[in-house]
Amino acid sequence: MSDANSTPVGFIGLGNMGGPMAINLAKAGYPVKAFDLSADACKKVAEGGATIAASAADAVKGAKIVVSMLPASRHVEGLYLGDKGLLALLEPGTLVLDSSTIAPVSARKVAEAATARGLEFLDAPVSGGTAGAAAGTLTFMVGGDTAVLERATPLIKSMGANIFHAGGHGAGQGAKLCNNMLLAILMIGTSEALSLGKSLGLDPKVLSEVMRRSSGGNWTLEKYNPVPGVMEGVPASRGYTGGFGTDLMLKDVGLALEAALGSGACVPLGGLARELYASHSKAGHGGLDFSSIIGLINPQP
Repeated sequence: MSDANSTPVGFIGLGNMGGPMAINLAKAGYPVKAFDLSADACKKVAEGGATIAASAADAVKGAKIVVSMLPASRHVEGLYLGDKGLLALLEPGTLVLDSSTIAPVSARKVAEAATARGLEFLDAPVSGGTAGAAAGTLTFMVGGDTAVLERATPLIKSMGANIFHAGGHGAGQGAKLCNNMLLAILMIGTSEALSLGKSLGLDPKVLSEVMRRSSGGNWTLEKYNPVPGVMEGVPASRGYTGGFGTDLMLKDVGLALEAALGSGACVPLGGLARELYASHSKAGHGGLDFSSIIGLINPQP
């Protein structure tokens, strides 16, 4: 174990993304003390080499780096802020890396509070899906100071293959929201095209390959095909389970629209994508992977 990798890490949030990330840190040699409200999630991470803490506060006790991966802005603010928040428990100089996808204004709020306590903060949301989290090939979009990112880079490289410094605090979240809004639109468009192909009698595997190698090629065709049986190892081939939930995508696109409203940007396709994902969620599919949106476009009998 190297000196760099002997740095104690507290990890909060062990879901479909956070769990594999914590395990990869443990595999890289970091002493990881992790916590999640789900006992099953904790068990999986313990099997991967991390120590399970009794609480979030216990997880960060003695940590030099804290990593969090939580569902929404309110969870991140609730975890870190206030007299009982984690920022009040951390020693000055501790690095806080939040990989949740939240509103840029929330990231800046936590960053300001962290800085006031002598802590170093980065908003560092990720892209690459659950497969990327497991393989350690995630893309990190980082907001914060360059010197702090340099300190965090060895740790990030244990979880990801690409690191982009988007700018100051909140910029990582801004980049992630732009990315996820586009991903939502691409998944809907890909689902429409594949559904049209089915109606024309085309084999979805053949059509997917045609489009993948043509001008319609995109990440969903490369890595995340929404049609069951076309691609192995993706949520579509396991009942749309274990991926990035429809409700999470709905949340992210909603954050993108809020950001657009604040900046005056025009995002008509983003608005339509949110309406479609909202309809899909209201139909009872909020817990299914976001690629299940193909079921809204092409309902199965």
